[in-house]
Parts: sequence; C-alpha cells; structure tokens
Amino acid sequence: MKLHLHLLSDSTGETLENIAKAALAQFDDVEPQRHFWPMVRSEAHLERILAEIAQNPGLVIFTLVNSETRRTLESRCRAMGLPAIAPLDPVNHALSNLLGQEAKARPGRQHTLDAAYFARVDAIQFTIAHDDGIGWENWEEADVVLAGVSRSSKTPTSIYLANRGFKTANIPIVVESPPPEKLYNLKHPLVVGLTTSADRLVAIRRNRLLAINQTTETSYVDQDSVQREIAFARRMFADNGWPVIDVTRRSIEETAAAIIQLCNERALRSGE
Repeated sequence: MKLHLHLLSDSTGETLENIAKAALAQFDDVEPQRHFWPMVRSEAHLERILAEIAQNPGLVIFTLVNSETRRTLESRCRAMGLPAIAPLDPVNHALSNLLGQEAKARPGRQHTLDAAYFARVDAIQFTIAHDDGIGWENWEEADVVLAGVSRSSKTPTSIYLANRGFKTANIPIVVESPPPEKLYNLKHPLVVGLTTSADRLVAIRRNRLLAINQTTETSYVDQDSVQREIAFARRMFADNGWPVIDVTRRSIEETAAAIIQLCNERALRSGE
C-alpha cells in the first residue's frame, strides 16, 4: 500500500521524522512516500506546500507553533478531507496542566544553543578523536569506553552515544596485540564489552573485504579464528568485571540505549 506522508515543521523536522518512523514501523506492506517540509514559517510557504498536498493527498503530520499557520493548515486539510495530526499537542496540554503555565510558542526552541548543546558538540569531537584505540592517554576523560573485536559496531555506537552527549572512546580487542594497560585501571569511564555471534561477524567481515576488493581467504574471516577472537574478548570482559552487550540482534540505537541505561544505573549507585 502506497501512502503519501506530509511532514510539516517550523523547525528542522527531526522530531517529526522520528515520530513518523516509529509509527510506520508498526505496519506491514506500506510504501510511504515522504514529503518533508521543514522551516515552515510563513503563509506564502504554507500555500506552496498546500498545493503539493492537494496534488498528492495523504496523511499530514505537523509541528507548528504559530496559531495562524496552524489554523490555515487544519482548515484547508479539512476542506480536502485529509487528516492533519499535531502529535505533540497531547504532551504539551498535559505539561501545561501539570505545570500551570502555557507553552512558549517558539519554533525550534529545543535546538537552542545552550550548555547541553555545546556539551554534545564537545562529546562528538572527543569521540571522533578517540576512535579505534586512538588517544588512549585521555581515556580517563571519557564517559564510556567500548571494547570489542573488529567489526562489532564499536564506532557507530560511539558516534550515536556522542550525539546523546556521552564522550565515548573505543578500542579493538586483538589477540596478538593487547590493549594499553590503562584500559584496566580506568576510574571515571564505564567500560563496556561488545560481543556478537561468530556467524554474523564472519558475514560482516566478508562483506567489508569485498567492499574494499580484498581477498576473503584470510584468518580475519576464518570461522575458527573468529570464534577464538570472540572467546578471548569474552574472557577479558569477564576477568575485569565489565558489563557485556551482545549486539548480534541489536540495532545501534538499541545497543546505545542499553549502554545509557548502564550509565544511569551506575550513577544512581554512586549517588551522582
């Protein structure tokens, strides 16, 4: 089933994209054609969008704080017989009732350049500079250090965590090359071991070698060698009491969520 999905936002539209993605994941056999309309802040801009909506009717989802723009969109969608949904309205109404104050009608207020924003930028810079074992002398400054064999999703998970404000370093576990001794003596960072199944790891590594036109007949993708690598890493994790996350059937987002939960639990135990 094909569906035209119109996403209108007076800001970047990131929130709308995430909401739409989460909702669509609950339905099978749907082919959404997304029409993405960010930074909608004038009646003239809205008129151009409404013309496109009329040509491609479907579901309209919006986050618009300007009352006049909202009224225009809603009335025109009603006239066309199209649903127009403001998914943040119930949350804003509930917060308004609980807090006893009206929501500030400011577009993109969540993207304000505040201290939290600059902390995320700092985390991203740190993470990029401490990928794949680089800069191990500064690991004590990290919030999280990820350890795992090659191609166990360390780098993408690190970047995702950095976007959530966590300074993240990562180190590959290689049987023939032990990590720096500092890894075993870290106090501030949470060290997390990432592991996966041998079958999945072999498949990922083979695809990687093919992508860079390298031979696939090496110990890097040999099933027995890979199993020994994983067993070696698991022993290291167990010996040091590091929490372990199996990423075999997890997305990057799910792995990161599990790590953030570990960080939060650790902070609660320490009273931070």
